[in-house]
Amino acid sequence: MAELFDKNKRILRAFLVGVQTAHLSPGEGAELLAELRELVENLHLVIAGSVLVNLRSPSSTFLLGSGKVGEMIEQAKAAGADVIVIDETLSPAQQRNWETESCLAVIDRQEVILEVFADRAHTREAMLQVELARQEYFLPRLKRAWTHLSRQRGRGSLGGEGETQLEQDRRTVRDRIAHLRTLLIDVRQQRGVQRQRRLRVPVPTCAIVGYTNAGKSCLLNRLTGAHVLVENKLFATLDPTTRQLALPNNQKLLITDTVGFIRRLPHDLVEAFKATLEEVIVADFLIHVLDVTNPNVARHHATTLGVLAELGADRKKIIDVFNKTDIAAPAAIETARILAPGALFVSAKTGAGLDRLLEHCAASIARESAAIELLVPHDRYDIIARLHEIGQVHAQDLRDDGVHIHGSFPAAQAAVFAPFVLPVPPPGKSAAPT
Repeated sequence: MAELFDKNKRILRAFLVGVQTAHLSPGEGAELLAELRELVENLHLVIAGSVLVNLRSPSSTFLLGSGKVGEMIEQAKAAGADVIVIDETLSPAQQRNWETESCLAVIDRQEVILEVFADRAHTREAMLQVELARQEYFLPRLKRAWTHLSRQRGRGSLGGEGETQLEQDRRTVRDRIAHLRTLLIDVRQQRGVQRQRRLRVPVPTCAIVGYTNAGKSCLLNRLTGAHVLVENKLFATLDPTTRQLALPNNQKLLITDTVGFIRRLPHDLVEAFKATLEEVIVADFLIHVLDVTNPNVARHHATTLGVLAELGADRKKIIDVFNKTDIAAPAAIETARILAPGALFVSAKTGAGLDRLLEHCAASIARESAAIELLVPHDRYDIIARLHEIGQVHAQDLRDDGVHIHGSFPAAQAAVFAPFVLPVPPPGKSAAPT
């Protein structure tokens, strides 16, 4: 149904149907419906109306009961809607049943998110990932587009039934999916090569994660002077951006901005974007950005942790950072303190609180490092330069036999400094003559 979102066509009117199920907490259905409204508006559709439906038990035919379905269709047509958007995941059969019953286009939350991602993707990797997710989503739904076709082609002089148009298109889509997977393997290999090049000059890394529109890109720009697109809309950027930052102790740090998360993020999209999110998996620690002004910040916090767990990154060191304190009410800040004790409060817009964030980043790196003493010969000043890059030099003293260095360096980079480590002296004695 991608033609619904063709910007060259007329603006379509959408009727939204939210669903409050038994497993949702009270009021959560309304919150999700408000989020769906923002997603749909990002697709340049006009909201003709919306309604929230209480669902006790799902129906295999429509998800909702047949009586309620008729009610929703009447309201949608009365509002002049061209498309009905259901805030749940519909099976292909349920989607076809809705469209047959209503004679309108019907899409679900998953398709909306797929289209938003498609609209935001710019790099080759992101576009391939989104197209793969879309093709896999539409494959079982091709019948929606070809129910009016029954044409078949015979197979040569033997006659008999040939392929239907639907079968041909399914085969075409399967071939396209296989080709996209091959292309993505190549892209992931290229990303791996780029990562290995970065690791040749070992620098600690962190990834900025969080709910979409929490201010992650704005924070990256403020910290590093980058120029990543910042807009007040969901999924403004999908592509990871890595920039280098010098911490107050002169320690270098690579920071990567990642795609924002969202509740009910389709599993296929999580799978498709694992290559992009590999930066989260390989980072030394994470900065979890939350919008302190958002009334649903607790749910956003839980959603992000859930996606991190699915990626296998939930056991990493995580620095919780509440953003947008410049416009936050005092009550919202107090609620956030209870939600995440020990969290930091910053404003990426004004720069308030960022000094403490940088201190925490330096401390996170130091925790992974061991304090040692080194004696580097005068002819190995290249090693001294590397030591400043990979760790923190606390003291440096020029002596006759070399440069005496006291510092903290990550054990993972032992190959750099191991030959120069001084033996631990007995109590009361120094490591080297003064």
